[in-house]
Amino acid sequence: MDPVVLALVAEWWWIAPAGAGAGALGVIGARRGRPAGRRLELDAAMHDVRRATDAVTRSRADLKVARAELLRTEAEQSAGRVGLGAVLESKRRVQAAERAVKVAVADLKARRASVQAARATLPASRAPLEAMPLARLRDEHDRLTARWIAYETDAAKAIDYPAMSDASSPALQEFLREQRLALELRPASLDTRMAPADFAAYRDAVRRATHAFDAAEHDARRGAGERPPSASTTTDWSALAQELLETAQGAIARSAEAWQRDRRRRPGI
Repeated sequence: MDPVVLALVAEWWWIAPAGAGAGALGVIGARRGRPAGRRLELDAAMHDVRRATDAVTRSRADLKVARAELLRTEAEQSAGRVGLGAVLESKRRVQAAERAVKVAVADLKARRASVQAARATLPASRAPLEAMPLARLRDEHDRLTARWIAYETDAAKAIDYPAMSDASSPALQEFLREQRLALELRPASLDTRMAPADFAAYRDAVRRATHAFDAAEHDARRGAGERPPSASTTTDWSALAQELLETAQGAIARSAEAWQRDRRRRPGI
């Protein structure tokens, strides 16, 4: 095993049992604790909406500036002070600014959908600590780490997919960078009090680490002669927007189903 990877495994070995067994000791302690951070996911989602709204405002302002610059450049060309190249460059900047607006608007729509999802899955006021958003996110992170540790502890996997334990692999390096950042942002305990912005940063770090691991796994399987499912050809921002929308729709559907089941159990409601 690569020395760099070995050191990281030694640092993270304890996370694998948590991912496999949902952290039994942590859950036992959490049941005795007091639920905290019930609105954390919702507040973080609303924080994201505010940032996305600001991004839309900035991108639209940049587009106005780019269009004004294009008009100025065209006037300069008519006066013979600049050539066609300057006009083409100004048009390119307008097109880039238009694309940036589309990206920002799509992201804002996705962030709004994530608010709906967070509101639909808001834990009950008396829910145990392990049902809180931070506990769920830590568990998601643990499962990701357990997936990677499996490549380091399973001899058959290590032989079949050597790239998953080769620290010189660019794809694995990307995962290790994102994973280390996620660990740095990871709260020490389930009842840690976090600001919405800090929760959002940790959540996004876990998401990036997951995407990086999926990419590394894809490359490793392809290098082993397998034919993994084709990677999406969409851009990163559209993939993220679609992921958020699907998550929101799924969460809302689950919430509606739970409400219907509860209503059937209590027909008088």
